[in-house]
Amino acid sequence: MPEENVRVAVRVRPFNRRERERNATLIIDMNGATTQITDPAGADEPRKFTFDYSFWSHDGSKEDANGYYGPDTSHPNGKKFADQKKVYDALGVAVLKNAWEGYNSTLFAYGQTGSGKSWSVVGYGINKGIVPMFCDDVFKQIEAKKAEGDKTEFEITFSMLEIYNEQVRDLLDSSRQKGGLRVRQHPKLGFYADGLKIVPVSDYADIEKRMEEGTQNRTVASTNMNATSSRAHTIVGITFVQKFQNAAGEETTKTAVTNLVDLAGSERADSTGATGDRLKEGAAINQSLSCLGNVIAALADRSSGKNTRVPYRDSVLTKLLKNALGGNSKTIMIAALSPADINFDETLSTLRYADRAKQIKNSASVNEDPTEKLIRELQEENEKLKAALASGNLTMVAGEEDDDLTDEERAQIKLELEDQYKSILDKNAQEMEDMKKTFEERLKEAEQKGGGSGTDFAAINEKKKTVAHLSNLNLDPQLSGHITHFVEAPEVCIGAEGDIAFKGPSVVAKHAIIRDDGGKFTIEACDVTNRLLQNGKAVVSKQPLKHNDRLIFGTTQYFVFVNPKERDASKEKFPEVTFEMAQEEVAKKSGFDMSGENKSREDALLQEDMLEIMPAVEEANAISQELDKKMKFESMVVSPEARGELSGRTEVMIKATNIETKHEWIWPKVKFMNRKYVMQEMYNDFLDGDDPWELPPEKDPFLDDINAEFHIGSVKIWLQSTSYMIAMKEQLDIIDYRGYEVGKINIELVPCNKSGKEFAEDEVFVEDPSELVGKEIFFKLKLENGMGLPTRFTDLYAKYIFNHEPKPFETKKLGNTINPQWAFSQVHGYAKATEKDIDFLKDGAIMLQVWGKQKLPKEKKTVNTKDAMIKGNLTKGQTHNVNTNNKKVDPEKVKYMMKCAMLEKKTQHLEQKLAAMKKMLEEAEKHKKKKLTVDLIQKIYHAPSNDAADKCIALIPQEKDDTSSESSKSSSSSSSSSDDEKKEKKKHKRSLSARERKKEKNKDQEPKRPMSVTSIHSDKAVLKPQKRNESPKPQKRKESPKAKKQTSDAIKSQNKSSSCVLL
Repeated sequence: MPEENVRVAVRVRPFNRRERERNATLIIDMNGATTQITDPAGADEPRKFTFDYSFWSHDGSKEDANGYYGPDTSHPNGKKFADQKKVYDALGVAVLKNAWEGYNSTLFAYGQTGSGKSWSVVGYGINKGIVPMFCDDVFKQIEAKKAEGDKTEFEITFSMLEIYNEQVRDLLDSSRQKGGLRVRQHPKLGFYADGLKIVPVSDYADIEKRMEEGTQNRTVASTNMNATSSRAHTIVGITFVQKFQNAAGEETTKTAVTNLVDLAGSERADSTGATGDRLKEGAAINQSLSCLGNVIAALADRSSGKNTRVPYRDSVLTKLLKNALGGNSKTIMIAALSPADINFDETLSTLRYADRAKQIKNSASVNEDPTEKLIRELQEENEKLKAALASGNLTMVAGEEDDDLTDEERAQIKLELEDQYKSILDKNAQEMEDMKKTFEERLKEAEQKGGGSGTDFAAINEKKKTVAHLSNLNLDPQLSGHITHFVEAPEVCIGAEGDIAFKGPSVVAKHAIIRDDGGKFTIEACDVTNRLLQNGKAVVSKQPLKHNDRLIFGTTQYFVFVNPKERDASKEKFPEVTFEMAQEEVAKKSGFDMSGENKSREDALLQEDMLEIMPAVEEANAISQELDKKMKFESMVVSPEARGELSGRTEVMIKATNIETKHEWIWPKVKFMNRKYVMQEMYNDFLDGDDPWELPPEKDPFLDDINAEFHIGSVKIWLQSTSYMIAMKEQLDIIDYRGYEVGKINIELVPCNKSGKEFAEDEVFVEDPSELVGKEIFFKLKLENGMGLPTRFTDLYAKYIFNHEPKPFETKKLGNTINPQWAFSQVHGYAKATEKDIDFLKDGAIMLQVWGKQKLPKEKKTVNTKDAMIKGNLTKGQTHNVNTNNKKVDPEKVKYMMKCAMLEKKTQHLEQKLAAMKKMLEEAEKHKKKKLTVDLIQKIYHAPSNDAADKCIALIPQEKDDTSSESSKSSSSSSSSSDDEKKEKKKHKRSLSARERKKEKNKDQEPKRPMSVTSIHSDKAVLKPQKRNESPKPQKRKESPKAKKQTSDAIKSQNKSSSCVLL
């Protein structure tokens, strides 16, 4: 069987509404098969990736009269715009061709939530995606074959499943099976979902009906537990069987299995957020995608010749996709890209994922065998299985490649073999029975069994045009509008036991009432404590209900009220209502700025996080109330400094509080979301009446380790003083995650040598940090003690990392005190400092974190969760957030405080030097000295103390002043020069007119102004007349680089003579 690579395509969508509002920057460009991504921060050069196809669907389109988006030839990008048909022709037609030839095929879509996966796979309305167009074409081509007189029998079966939290759910079965379907192993078929409904379909309309049925079942489950759909994988399976007589006259069966996979969103999640979390169940939400990435990486390594174990068994998804990824299948991957700068990291990750996938090689073969041979093989296989069961001699499933199994995995599989053998026997028997029946017989049987939900979707859609109703909203646009509740009676009760019945967190038996008074509708809550929101605002009394009003019952049931009569009678153009719109207005009513205008990338990311976390927090609190779990959750906006980090962006975190013991935990967003999914499963079991629904403490998502260390607060210690070798002693504020002061800490930074011997700063002070480049520089950090820390903590200690060193430095742990006396000191520095090292000391900092453990409660009060939350005013549509301002104490305060203290000390040093120089001049004048040696001046200037300077100044009288002969020569020369000047002046006057001589005379009689020194250049003083009534002022010295060099040369010249002239 020839090998061929997985074919990979990427597709970029248009900007969405929020991206347009904030004028997002486009980061994707495409040219032919090449895709280029640009870092919005400009940190790196644009990166290019080449795939089999790069589909540009960002712009260059226009909507026709039917609502179809096709290329706009008038647009610059109209020619390269890829519409749904172009994508299908490139990818879907190839899948269809494979099916006719008898090859298994898989097409899967990958990308973050909202990147456009479903647009390509399923599509919307008339803009059909690959799956519906594929199904439609299969039946069209079958009809064409039959019209040509082809005697082949064609059979098509359909299945639809969902993988969520490592559980497989049959979407064609409306009942909820506890734990989901079991994934088993077949000797020829590989992995399969045991008990999955595989129903025969006769035409495209039948498939459409089945897909709508599956989508509705998926929507109901998703609505009960808000937003789970974005974390679920959906697999549509279509089996295409052709039965015909081969050249030898044997009845032959050609089978092709096509899997169309819509993967869960590759969320923007930092996996480190859940590091150290004792609860691992929540990670199952992300497990399938993580394992898929590992499998793709391993298969890419295998394709390059490496002998790598491929971990198919690590997740349910990779088991079911084993054939598609590394076996008997032709596989196509389409990666959906977001075009906006806010999603740069996720889009780059998707491109890398796709680039790795294209390296995988598969070996597909035609699945064609005589029917009798297939039946015979199944019979033989069953006989072997029966014999194995009878003898108890159970072995691995024949034909399975098991070289990637560990001993532990082998042992586990053997424990399940007996149950698995029985399942395979049943499946083989069913297959043999199906082969003996005609397709028409199977269709008839399916109808008699009541296949399908029995819902008349066409009738419902027609009724929606005239009757007022509630239509569901879902985070996944594919699932919005699939649940309809008609409001036909004058008074309709809504709730868990109402006329319109649904369940969910905080939804009570009788939750709300909608009344119809002659076509005018109103809504009110049955009880003031019931959580009911209308257009983001809590409903506390009867309110008019208008067309397009958004309603939220409890925390997860989102609906839009549709009044067709009001809509049709109005001239107003009503906007399409989305789940996102409903979320945003709740956030706005809670005081958050949700506008997209003038938002930086960091602000936009924070806004996205808030939109995701707010409903999740509401839901977690609602579940905690109903299960009486004694926990309260609140969202927080936390700066990097408040998290104890030197850099990073502001993030959303969760404060979890036990309302009985008052213990607190701070959870990263990832940890909270992972636990929330387990809370949902726990709540579902509670609703279903499962016993026990309560989980053991080690698996309970509401509980955290009381003995876990708690990050109390942080303080940023700036190191600028060390770059001047100045000692620093400060008392600094410790700031907690809210930005509030929770204590103080006394610290010292002292210059020292490598062994820790401290220097007096007068000995080592430098005016310019650059003087330390290439020299040894060390300092000692002292953490003397903490003061006034919260009383609820014990085992207090501080830790920090110096300049990216791998291991943190820690103080000792002290208990039973709020004023820990750590007496900690540590030497840091460089044996030979580089410019980079000096820059770090001059501009960098150490982030010191204070940690401790929460004390065990002395007594435990018994409280009811719901009562406590109502008392705390945390219900009725209010958002549970700890803070909306993450800088209660400005973290820059410490920086400026330490800088001011350093500058004060630096000024003291410079003033000391200036005083010494002034005293030197006074002493030289007193002793009438005209010259001092440079050596003595340098000793006075660099003297480490006043006493040392005074000792040097005392040497001035001993300085030799041999300038008498030079003065004589100077006087003689001056006299000669004066005579020459007089003669020249007389000669000049004789040449002047009488008027000019008079003017010259007046000028000579004008009183002379004093002269002031404006600059000193080399060994000369430049003099300038001083303005009248102005006393001489010291002038700031400004020199060009050239002048500086000349000054330096002059000083060197004077150094050679070892003397300095006092001007």
